Amino acid sequence: MNPTRRQTLRTLFGTIGSVALTGTLAQAGPVPGLYTGPRTPGKAKRVIALWLTGGPSHVDMFDPKPALVKFQGQRPGSVDLRTERQTGGLLPTTFEFRKRGQSGIDVSEIIPNLASVADDLCVIRSMYSFNPTHTPALSLWHTGTVLLNRPSIGAWTSYGLGTENENLPSFVALAPGAGGGGLGGSATRAGFLPARHQGTPFDSGQLEPEKMIPDLRNKWLDETQQRKQLDAIQSLNREYSNSFGADDFLEGRIQSMESAYRLQSAATDAFDIRKEPEGIREEYGINNSGNGCLLARRLVERGVRYVHVALGNWDDHKDLEQNYKKNCPPMDRAAAALIRDLKRRGLLDDTIVTWGGEFGRTPVSESGTGRDHNPYGYTMWVAGGGFKRGIAYGATDEFGFKAVEDRVSVHDLHATMLHAMGMDHTRLTYRYAGRDFRLTDVFGEVVKGILA
Repeated sequence: MNPTRRQTLRTLFGTIGSVALTGTLAQAGPVPGLYTGPRTPGKAKRVIALWLTGGPSHVDMFDPKPALVKFQGQRPGSVDLRTERQTGGLLPTTFEFRKRGQSGIDVSEIIPNLASVADDLCVIRSMYSFNPTHTPALSLWHTGTVLLNRPSIGAWTSYGLGTENENLPSFVALAPGAGGGGLGGSATRAGFLPARHQGTPFDSGQLEPEKMIPDLRNKWLDETQQRKQLDAIQSLNREYSNSFGADDFLEGRIQSMESAYRLQSAATDAFDIRKEPEGIREEYGINNSGNGCLLARRLVERGVRYVHVALGNWDDHKDLEQNYKKNCPPMDRAAAALIRDLKRRGLLDDTIVTWGGEFGRTPVSESGTGRDHNPYGYTMWVAGGGFKRGIAYGATDEFGFKAVEDRVSVHDLHATMLHAMGMDHTRLTYRYAGRDFRLTDVFGEVVKGILA
């Protein structure tokens, strides 16, 4: 008995077709983006987002506050120090700050490698948000809303700019752990955008592409046989679609299978960091953070538009000092190496590198040795891609609790990043359920003070 279309699809999806990747049925090559608005002067082509989930502490890394020493243990009434949980008095950092580079940006001793590239950083000390809880705050950064059904910034970037290499996904998420470290949800979501813009998670804790990408190889068919099977399925799908019209979900699955087929060859090269010189691997650090950042560089130089790199958990409600002594060195080494490496290869000028988490930490203590969530004032930095270098922009209050000078919202930074990529954030839209949606919703202003 001849197999049905459903049975044939199930057979293929049981192998490499189960990997949700981007691509099209056409010959492999660049595919233009779908942004149709006016072009801004921005020249950035790609983004690497270094993500410190949980919220890194700005007052321990990039935002020195001498007043914390003066008023240690107190809760001055000059600032409303309301926090999510019960907290104590003001808690100074135990790390020394020094002015670094020709720019003289204050950077903590706990991140000496990032201090060495301070002149390449645009440090935004006045970021602010409004939600102190992880899940909605994560969603707000990644998708521009606390609602859990909208496309992520990586999906919007893929949709707007298209892809430069159809043998690889245009949007990749890297984290150590099975299945890409649980990088589903808001970090990779395509939402109502076409399915091919969904972020693809990979386990950056593995060194072998065959282990990093489950079911990379088909155990039963060689590439020629797979090609024949895929062509047959395409024919069935065309006939099926012609019977009632276009189906975006079906189209997305077809494209996923096509790219999964191509990835079998491309992945063995692009995802194998063991091909890098030993000196480069040592520069990044031979650990999860180093491997993730090095892999991100390999992917963007091969045409991947957006790479999300998870750099550990920074939700330090207690024992912050000892946790930072353990967790900062690999992150610091890898992030700084990425900046230097991109710069050496001539890629930093048109690659946006972002660093930060869903919020910062409070200047008051929790459990005596930790800090609570703080969305009201925190730090992120951006490098390359048309952003100013060697500046510290904006400021929090004297204790580092709230952004008070040149405040930058999540929507503002999104708008500015899209502007740097040549797109007007108000014109990068997708019509769904009777209205035009955008990453910045109805908010966001381009922050010209951080653009070169």
